[in-house]
Amino acid sequence: MAATEKRRITADDLNKIITIEDPNISPDGAWVAFVQVTADPLEKGYKRNIWLAATDGSRSLQFTRSNKDSAPRWSPDGTRLAFVSGRGGKPQIFIASIQAPGGEPRQLTSNANGANSPAWSPDGQHIAYLSGMTPAEIEKEDSGEKDAKPADSLEAKHRKERQEEDEKNRFDPRFVWRIPYRTGTAFLDERAQQVYVIPTADGLEGDAAKPRRLTKLDVSYAAPEWSPDGQALYVVRARRLGTDTPWRENNIFKINVADGSETHFDDPDHYVFSAVKISPDGKWLAYDRNVANKTDLNGRFSIQATDGSAAITVNTELDRNIAQFRWTADNQLLVLAAQDGNMPVYKLDIASKIYTPVITGIQMLQGMDIAANGAIVYAASTPENPSELFFKAAAGEPQQLTQVNQKFLDDVIVQPTHEIRFMSPAGVEIHGWYNLPPDYEEGKRYPLIVDIHGGPHIMWGAAMQSMWHEWQFQAARGYVVFSCNPRGSDGYGEAHSTALHAAWGKNAMPDVMAGIQTLIERGIVDSEKMAVTGGSYGGYLTAWMVAHTNQFKAAVSQRGVYNLLSFYGTSDVPLLIQNEYDVDPWENPMLLWEESPIAHAHNIKTPLLIIHAENDYRVPIEQGEQLFAYIRRSGGIVNMLRYPREGHEMSRSGEPQHRIHHLEEMLKWFDTYCMPAAE
Repeated sequence: MAATEKRRITADDLNKIITIEDPNISPDGAWVAFVQVTADPLEKGYKRNIWLAATDGSRSLQFTRSNKDSAPRWSPDGTRLAFVSGRGGKPQIFIASIQAPGGEPRQLTSNANGANSPAWSPDGQHIAYLSGMTPAEIEKEDSGEKDAKPADSLEAKHRKERQEEDEKNRFDPRFVWRIPYRTGTAFLDERAQQVYVIPTADGLEGDAAKPRRLTKLDVSYAAPEWSPDGQALYVVRARRLGTDTPWRENNIFKINVADGSETHFDDPDHYVFSAVKISPDGKWLAYDRNVANKTDLNGRFSIQATDGSAAITVNTELDRNIAQFRWTADNQLLVLAAQDGNMPVYKLDIASKIYTPVITGIQMLQGMDIAANGAIVYAASTPENPSELFFKAAAGEPQQLTQVNQKFLDDVIVQPTHEIRFMSPAGVEIHGWYNLPPDYEEGKRYPLIVDIHGGPHIMWGAAMQSMWHEWQFQAARGYVVFSCNPRGSDGYGEAHSTALHAAWGKNAMPDVMAGIQTLIERGIVDSEKMAVTGGSYGGYLTAWMVAHTNQFKAAVSQRGVYNLLSFYGTSDVPLLIQNEYDVDPWENPMLLWEESPIAHAHNIKTPLLIIHAENDYRVPIEQGEQLFAYIRRSGGIVNMLRYPREGHEMSRSGEPQHRIHHLEEMLKWFDTYCMPAAE
């Protein structure tokens, strides 16, 4: 189709975009298993199926069809694929044969509360996984007590209904004993993720087929990692039990597979640990760790000998956060770094700490895996394509393996992304991007939409997958679309990130405004027709900006933090404020009040639309309710959109029709004030 015949992108096109998740390469490097995600508007959700792609680019084929499959993991010999599926209700682990495709996958686990995070043992004879358990359920399982088998199908049905009713009534009323007590879109219960090991051979019966639980502490374990000899599992869990915000206590533990005994890796420097991986020779651990109580510092990507000697931080000179990492067959590291709006892949020599670029370019990687022969697979978005699968042979250039979005892209106009760098009033160079509308004419000024990222310590780039469709849709509606990484953003070094400390609005606003002024001076933007929007921290900064300037004609603030004092007591990340401002609310309430947009909300005269989700437990909807009331009572122009059933991720992974509706309503609001009907 010729470019002139292509149409502009619409909000409904969200349903046509396919994304790729969790690529996993076979041991011989010949195949990639990955999850393909498509929108399912009728069911108000998404279909997830596993596909296989040949790394020579010859073909790809659909491997599962339940629409509820994820986490594909190859067996060490490459003959079987384990994955998690919700096809029978609660997610369980299944195994399918690669040598005899097309057969029905075999259900491996039957845990009452589901199973997740499968990891094959080095010999392929076992899989370690996680399943949630209450202390009472652990005690019952340890005692060997079993429920009597139902006499018939009717009794089985009634028993299941009784169990579901009892489960529901456990939380009526709900007892709260810790912080946080809710997260995502749900309240937390007392189930903690425990580590199990189960044999994988087919045809086992009785005790030989049963899983064996290795852990029983009242604490959640992260995904297990096998030692190369199959004798141990490495996990991350909280050091102490019963604490609030347990992830702030995370450390590395080694579990003996034979008896479940645990060995704790000492942490004299009080770091918070995340994922851990062991080298192929079993001599080294690699992990990311953060300085406790410091959310704006880079993670300390580190290696440590498995004999327990001191850890060595290996990303200090790189001065970048490491987003993902994998060991290579020669016991070096492949790392995915957040850098200047992109995510390059480096090979790290652990002895010299030298990072050698392996994969570069303007792209955002969403997942990466490596084969023993050095081949790399990854899912990535580019400015031209929201998601595809790529393969790089050890000595070759990256090749695109899939064309999942090509049919859609052949039909629509995709506007190029233009890079821009400019100086903030503080003398700091800021990195940004803009898209022009499809009918752009040189010398003509256009309305502007400014998009502000959340975090605050994240990074946007030209290839940002979560914003790809939104930016293209905004441009298609006739706007110049601008975004940038102001101070506080990830990807530009620790000093850039910490420059926002205790000054969320004061330091970032001048950076964003400088970018806007640059576009005005270039003759691209009509300064009388400018709008601003952002979500989470971006919602905070949107409200802060319109409370401190009247330059914008319209604003949409999404799921924003507006009152730092009440956010502390209602969010599932209550100590974010303490980490960012170095105080608890009772120590200096006036500081947090003055740093809150709501303290200045009476100054907001820019027409503002507030968008919030009713089940948002990261930034609870009371934040939006307060801002709405303050602006309304002080005479401002304000409306509010509330989305039921949704949480903090609504605009990125919420119900498809909610996401589309939110985009359309945002543009209606902007059009009202920035594009009069006569235009």
